[in-house]
Amino acid sequence: MFHRRHNIADPVSFWFEDREVLANRGDSVAGALLAAGISQLRRSPVSGSARAPFCMIGNCYECLVEIEGQGAVQACLIEVAEGMQVRMMPNTHAESG
Repeated sequence: MFHRRHNIADPVSFWFEDREVLANRGDSVAGALLAAGISQLRRSPVSGSARAPFCMIGNCYECLVEIEGQGAVQACLIEVAEGMQVRMMPNTHAESG
């Protein structure tokens, strides 16, 4: 679906959940994750459905992730950094019963 348009020339490695991801220095977290084949960044707190980056310019909040030391941020607005720890937002979807 998504693929990297250029080879990784200035590599940075970071972690998404328990997976190491290699990116180019200067890539956004969202762009690097999409290029690595990772599109589900969180789940909807209302329906529990999988959510992925949408606008890639910070207008929506579909790419919310937790970055260690920064809390909840929009992945499209944050540059990757060596050793960065990124996690999906906690699923706050309450099961109805």
